[in-house]
Amino acid sequence: MTFDEYATEAAKTALYVNAGNNVIYPVLGLASEAGEVAGIVKKVLRDDGGVFSDDRKKKLEAELGDVLWYVARVAAEMDLSLDAVAKQNIQKLASRQERGVLQGSGDNR
Repeated sequence: MTFDEYATEAAKTALYVNAGNNVIYPVLGLASEAGEVAGIVKKVLRDDGGVFSDDRKKKLEAELGDVLWYVARVAAEMDLSLDAVAKQNIQKLASRQERGVLQGSGDNR
């Protein structure tokens, strides 16, 4: 499955108010789901000595799926191809790697 195929399937379940003209809802959902991913990792550190059990991995997988759904919806709301977003990101990272600036901070490095 390509990212764009995923986005097409995800769109079938976009039942929020004004879907197709409402970037705010998926952006807030993305932030919320990213927080849930962080919460799982926090609990692994706090409760499990940093070791991911199969159960925690399964929960993480589910939450990452929710993050992906919201990323797909943000892209769709902005009329962006998820395939193009992924390709551009890999190109950006490859360029940074070639220039030896993967580490560090700043968007334009």
